[in-house]
Amino acid sequence: MTANSPARRALPEASVVDDFLRPYATDTPLIRVGEFGDGGYLVPDDFRGIAACYSPGVSQQASFEMDVAKRGIPSFMADASVENPPLQVPGAQFVPKFLGDKDAGEFMTLASWIAETDPDRAADLLLQMDIEGAEYETLGAAPRDLLRRFRIIVIELHHLPSILTKPKFLKRALSAINKLHDDFVTVHLHPNNVSGTVEIEGEMIPRVVEVTLLRRDRAQGLRPVVSLPHPLDVRHNLRKPALVLPDRWIGFPKATQEI
Repeated sequence: MTANSPARRALPEASVVDDFLRPYATDTPLIRVGEFGDGGYLVPDDFRGIAACYSPGVSQQASFEMDVAKRGIPSFMADASVENPPLQVPGAQFVPKFLGDKDAGEFMTLASWIAETDPDRAADLLLQMDIEGAEYETLGAAPRDLLRRFRIIVIELHHLPSILTKPKFLKRALSAINKLHDDFVTVHLHPNNVSGTVEIEGEMIPRVVEVTLLRRDRAQGLRPVVSLPHPLDVRHNLRKPALVLPDRWIGFPKATQEI
């Protein structure tokens, strides 16, 4: 699916987003956690010492949390759109709330959620987030020290064409992306083939991508990924064709830069 609107141009400031999304391989191999389809993600095989997985945006999927539980890591799950998770995940706790940038009504911040549930304040954590566009406000409101607690972050980023071309969307996203780019490196990128693409400067930009981040102190042997998809990648909808990532996000940067 592609948009019928004319091709658009990216904002100059959007180069920060391009730099952030460009994936790098590390010495730690990627493995698939969760189902081979929607609900499964590629993550670095670096789970030893992680105390808990925080997983906002449950919906109808919990295969990721189930696989994490098999590694002895409990999950804290949150989603006000469902009464209960679809699976009984061993050791998991569920709260029917959404994440956002404030604590009010059915919304809570990432900081307050972790403060109430943190099993080990000295240990690393794992974040798996799919909250339909609320990720930017949620992460933008999170303290940097809290985000650094996460060794691995798996996140679905939404509205990318709007972020690249509309100042209002870009400003909202950069509050989160600048924080993450300081302390994390993208180690995998996968487009969601359900949501389609929009043409920007002659390239088809996916509306939604799955991004796997690894904290920089755990990322050894960094080198740009020059070819995707990864052998373990699977289309979300097998009845639709896979989406091809734009060249702007693959391979070496156009100019030398610190990674």
